[in-house]
This record gives sequence, C-alpha cells and structure tokens, in this order.
Amino acid sequence: MTGPSRAGSRGACLLAALILSASAVLSGCERSEGAGRESGQALHAPGDSGAGGQAGLERVADPVLAKRSENSLQATARTMNGKQVVTNPDAVTVVVNKQRSLPEGYAPPDLVEPDVPFTFDGHHEKRQLRKEAAAALERLFAGASQAGLELRAVSGYRSYERQQAVYGQHVRTKGAEEAARVSAVPGTSEHQTGLTMDVSSPSVGNVLGAVFGSSEEGRWLAAHAAEYGFIVRYPNGMESVTGYVYEPWHIRYIGTDLAPDIARSGLALEDYFDEANMKL
Repeated sequence: MTGPSRAGSRGACLLAALILSASAVLSGCERSEGAGRESGQALHAPGDSGAGGQAGLERVADPVLAKRSENSLQATARTMNGKQVVTNPDAVTVVVNKQRSLPEGYAPPDLVEPDVPFTFDGHHEKRQLRKEAAAALERLFAGASQAGLELRAVSGYRSYERQQAVYGQHVRTKGAEEAARVSAVPGTSEHQTGLTMDVSSPSVGNVLGAVFGSSEEGRWLAAHAAEYGFIVRYPNGMESVTGYVYEPWHIRYIGTDLAPDIARSGLALEDYFDEANMKL
C-alpha cells in the first residue's frame, strides 16, 4: 500500500478508537451516576434522615421517662376494700405511703443481710434488705469509708407484725396524731418493702434524728446516695407531699437509673411518679 493510503487508514483507526473510548467513558459515567443514586437511596433510607429520620428519632423513647411512665402512681394501684393497694410490690420503683398500701400478707422474696456495720449485734429481721438493695448498700458504705466517714445501719426490713408493734408504741407514747407523722400504719410502711434502711453514724451517737442531717456523714449521704441508687425518701419541707417529717436517715433504694434523676428533679417520690409531672 502506498504512503498516503496507509496514513488515511491509520487516521481512520485512530478516529474509531477515540469514538469507542468516549462511548466507554460515557457508559461508565452513567453506571457511576446510577450507583451513586443507589448509594444515595441507601444513605437516605426512610427513618435515617429528613422527615422520616425525625419521626424515627421521636419514636425512640427516653428510657428514664419511659420507666417513670410505666411505674406511675396511676398505673400501679387498684382499689381493694376501699383502699389503694399497689400492684407492683416487688418492683424497686414501688411507691408505698399512707394512701398506697402493700397487698395483705406481703413479704419480699429475696431478703438477705448486707455486709455492713450495724448499731447492734445478733440476728434480727431489721438487718435484712432485698438482695439488690443490700449489694448497693454495701457499695454506699464502702464509698463513705473511702471518704473517711463512718456510717452505721440501724433498721431495714420490717414485717407487718413488727410494724404493728412499732406503730402501737408510737401511738402510746406520742398520741395518734403525732404517731401518724413519724410512723406508718401497718401495711403502709416502706420498711416492709425491704428497700429501705435507716442509717446513722457514731459521730451523732447513732441516733435517728434531724441532727444526723447536719452531720458530715448526713451531708455526704444526701449528696452521694443517688450514685448508689438510693434517695433520701422524706426530704426536708415536703411533709405535705410525703406525709412524714424530715428523715435524713431514711434512705430508699430505687436503682441507679432513676435515683440520680430523682435527686436532680428535687421532687418527692410521690410527685416524681405522678403522671401530671411527666412530659411525655
């Protein structure tokens, strides 16, 4: 073949190659754009972003608020023989007070004796707490000890029969009206739940009184009890809500998920579990 013919052939081949290359590039771009669209659809799947994502987020409940709602006063009691009886006596969130009694014959299922110092020796039912609360009390006492403070356990679980004796003694020595401010009618005592311990300190002679609240141990307890799942059940100035005078020594186990929130709220347990105070 002559020179000009070869040159023309080479030019034609080069042009064809360029056309084929451009077609491949365009095809690749289309595939890339398609993959991008598919990838974008995966990234923006319903519930992940945009309006769908916001709806998904709204469906995820605050676990603390959800637990409050599930254990609200309104959801956990029923009327029996003219009085309100709790329906969740075994729950650590149970609210027992003058208006809400435990079921007749109730006794906690898992009472044990915590390994903490008591103000007395020998076996007694008031050395007991429910298992979870007992373990938490041991951690609380250890925390106080690490802070250089001494706490003493005074009185924990109290059976219905023993509460009868305690309440009767208060009535005989103080009169019915004053007894109602400092002691519970049998069947309505938190001590019967096995979730409460009265504590004191040698620094105040191990007494159960307001003086404990102003002691270094009492102030530490008020500030740190929630870290271990406890609250001071009858705060100062809330007798109209709780029904009882200020008891800085009376701590109640409610769990480490709720106790810090209760402490931050500044609410008594009755108000904390009232649906009227929940923003759902």
